[in-house]
Parts: sequence; C-alpha cells; structure tokens
Amino acid sequence: MAHFELLHKEKSTAARLGRLKTCHGFVETPCFMPVATQGTVKTLSPQELLEANAQIILSNAYHLFLRPGIEVIRKAGGLHKFMSCSLPILTDSGGYQIFSLALLRRVTDEGVEFQSHFDGARNFLTPEDVLDIQLALGSDIIMPLDECVHYPCPKDYAQRAMQRTLDWVKRTQKAACKFLGDANQQRPLLFGIVQGATYDDLRQECIQQLVELNLDGLAIGGVSVGEPKQLRQEIIEFSCRFLPSDKPRYLMGMGMPEDILAAVEAGVDMLDCVVPTRYGRNGTAFTSVGRITVRNAPYIEDFQPLDPACNCYTCRNFSRAYLRHLFNCEEMLGLRLVSLHNVHFFLKLLKDIRQAIQEDSFSEFKEGFLSRYNTMAKK
Repeated sequence: MAHFELLHKEKSTAARLGRLKTCHGFVETPCFMPVATQGTVKTLSPQELLEANAQIILSNAYHLFLRPGIEVIRKAGGLHKFMSCSLPILTDSGGYQIFSLALLRRVTDEGVEFQSHFDGARNFLTPEDVLDIQLALGSDIIMPLDECVHYPCPKDYAQRAMQRTLDWVKRTQKAACKFLGDANQQRPLLFGIVQGATYDDLRQECIQQLVELNLDGLAIGGVSVGEPKQLRQEIIEFSCRFLPSDKPRYLMGMGMPEDILAAVEAGVDMLDCVVPTRYGRNGTAFTSVGRITVRNAPYIEDFQPLDPACNCYTCRNFSRAYLRHLFNCEEMLGLRLVSLHNVHFFLKLLKDIRQAIQEDSFSEFKEGFLSRYNTMAKK
C-alpha cells in the first residue's frame, strides 16, 4: 500500500480522515503530535504517552545535534532506543530554531552557519548534513532544512527564502535517493515544506514545485511567526486548496484547540505544538469549558477534578485544590499532573474529531465543542 491512504472526506467541509504508514506503525489522521523537542515530552514518560493514546511524537534535530550530540544517540541505537519510545517520531530539521534561537547566523545557498544558543559553539549545516542527522536519529518522518522568515517579510526576501527552501529539499531528496526508491518499502518518509510568507502567489508556486518532486507529504511552514490570526488562517486555507489530496498535510507549530478545529476544517491532517505541556508547567489546564489557571485563588477549596468530563489519570484522582497546593508549594508533581491532563485532552480532542469526520458531522461537533469551550470566557 502507499504510505498515506485517504479514507474519508467530510461532506460539508474539507476535513479528512487518513492513515499514514511509518516504520514504527500506523497513524490515524487528523492527529496531534506531542512535542519532545529534546527527546522527551516535558515531564512525561513514554509509557504515559502510550496510556494517553499518543500515536506519534515530534522531536527536534537542532536541539539533539547540540545536546547530547548525534554520536551519542547513534551509539545508543537511535532516538527510539535512546528515549525508550516505541511511537513513530517526526523530526523537525531545526530550521526554525536556527533562525530564532541561534546567537548569530549566516545563511547562504550552501547551508546555514550559526552559533549555538547553548554554548556559543559555531556550526555549519548543509541540507545533506541535516538529512544525515535525522537518519542517525532513526526518524520515521524527516523534515528537510528550510528557511523560515518572520512576519512581516518583504516579498523579494520571501521569494529568495522560498527558492532556497526548494533548492534545499531537492538536494535532500537527491542525497536520500538510496532509501526513497520503493514507495512500498519500510523506510523513513521525506516531507517538503511550503514557504512563501504571506504571499499567495509565492505559496502556490512553492506547492507546484514541491508536488513535482513527489515527496511523501507536504507541510505548511512559515506560520505562527507573528502574523495576525485571521491572516494565518487565510494562509492555511489557501495552501490546502492547492495541496495534493493523496499526500498527508502537516501544519507546523500550531495547537490551540480552536486553531486545531479551524485547521482540520481546512483539510490539515497533522499538527504539533508545545502548548499542552508549556501551559501545563505554568498551571494552566485545558478543559471542556475552557482554560483554567489552577494555581489561582478561586481553586483553594475547589475539590472537583480539573475537568469533570475528562477520564485521564489526573482527573480521576486529584482535585483542583490539591493541584493548586502542589503548584503553590512548587512541587514537581503538580506540573506533571496538569501536563498529563493537557496532553490527554488534546489527544482526546483529535480522537473525537476523527469520529465526527467519519460520521459527517464535523461542523456540528466543532460548533458544540466551541460553545462549551468558551463557557469560561463568558463568565
């Protein structure tokens, strides 16, 4: 079978059901990927991810290249063995991190020279280097090096960055030809990244050139870089209209519940975001009636679970009052428990979305979810 199978398209929207085949198992789409930037979904164990029904996680080649170093992971037998995780892993190339975190950087057509944000060491990476790093990690899905520009970006520079991104993925594909030959064999998948900033004609041109390469999937990059929310959604919807229907569509770095629903409605298949654990570590929980910050005073004697509608380990066993106590005593268990709940919440949301698409009732599901989810905002 092909690596991606489109199973069902919702009647009233562009929402889709699909199935993605990877070396470490199948992924039902639409899916949400918890982020394990440095080889861990912060505060959570791989077993807890499995129990929360995670299907796939995301890690970052840039961070792992800097620490602990690729040779350490290679000697461990790859990233899956190093972090004791059996789930499929998509690895981001680190292009965004290089452009946002590096102390100093210099971009050329050959590659990127940058100074580590960790220890100041100078490094130079080509697209071929980034491919080799991800092959050493044992990634199930490889993202090529790309140039991500911030908002606002002049059109002439956005065009140069888009063309450089295209050149880099072509070089990556050429270097990867040794494992990309047979569409049916068990091998890493190579995705392309759509760039073009806020310019529709550039994004359309980028998609057209990427489609010609017959990659395993396509990602919408260069969003959530400072642009207004409405403009971001317009970019996503425009891009999805031109992306091929027989390839998985990955929206990079977006993950608020309302944004997930809008993206799925536009035809997105895969999403990732640090939101569940980042908010969890700060004491904010996502619930069926909206976000609550459990460290705040109103919860000092609130003995109900974070979300009475949730069946995760945290909600089955602990009250808001206890969680507030943990945060205010700076006990690590608090941030672990709220992070666990948040990851469970996001994964359950995607499961419910898949069910609604299957039943051709996504619009009704979205309306009902948002009506409940916005309850806290109305108070």
